Amino acid sequence: MYSCVRAVQNGQLDLMGFVDYAAAQGVGGVELLDIFWTDAEREIPKVKQRIADAGLKLAVYSIGNNFIQPDAKARQQELADLRRGVDIARELGVDIVRVFSGSERAGVSQEQGMVWILEGLLAGAAYAEARGVTLALENHGRFAGRSDQVRGIIEQVNSSALRVNLDTGNFLPVGQNPVEAAEDLADLASLVHLKDMRLAQGDEASHVFTAPDGQMLTGSVIGDGLVDLAAIRVVMDGAGYAGWWSLEYEGAEEPLAVGVPQSLAAARKLLA
Repeated sequence: MYSCVRAVQNGQLDLMGFVDYAAAQGVGGVELLDIFWTDAEREIPKVKQRIADAGLKLAVYSIGNNFIQPDAKARQQELADLRRGVDIARELGVDIVRVFSGSERAGVSQEQGMVWILEGLLAGAAYAEARGVTLALENHGRFAGRSDQVRGIIEQVNSSALRVNLDTGNFLPVGQNPVEAAEDLADLASLVHLKDMRLAQGDEASHVFTAPDGQMLTGSVIGDGLVDLAAIRVVMDGAGYAGWWSLEYEGAEEPLAVGVPQSLAAARKLLA
């Protein structure tokens, strides 16, 4: 659903409208995000039924947790929110929950941040495992943006309930080759976010990321950017990956009529 975030923010789509839009695009399933609920308790049975009626599957439920919280009570709330995400996933009938590590915060070192991340994901993975849910940790940001960071977290948590959401685009902003990163993490992947990025123009201001080498990056239509998605497909096939490829379009093009349909067309060719 994040592929349509601007349409949601502009009032063009709500949660039910997104399901209908996805069905009209001919996709096999959808990924829902916690940020789009207005009243989860009321909406869960309705959206679950709408997805079924549309002939779709629910691929994954994604949450936006952030364990980089200096306040212990705030970290406990993040853990409570993660556990609630697991419970909602079960209510929706899905067994994969996409999670984050945490966002960069001034004054928080890598070492301290990792303590909080491991604390939260250890407890979160234990809760998920008891409920038959897999947490898919996305490569994202300073603390878990590189493949070695992601693998290190998963190895330290040491739970079969914590695996990887391989985001094909997110390695570029942290200065890592996406194909090499995929080779490092393919055996741990339970979800793939199919994303592409390109060099940003000087007058672009939104959704722009600065890579370590100073290059400005932004999202693009699938296949029009810098990520060698065909090579990543080969890597994932070689690892025996059989999970979902979830489109996450973050480009500047209008999403509903241009960005998403064009990206889906390219994705179908890639995955054929």
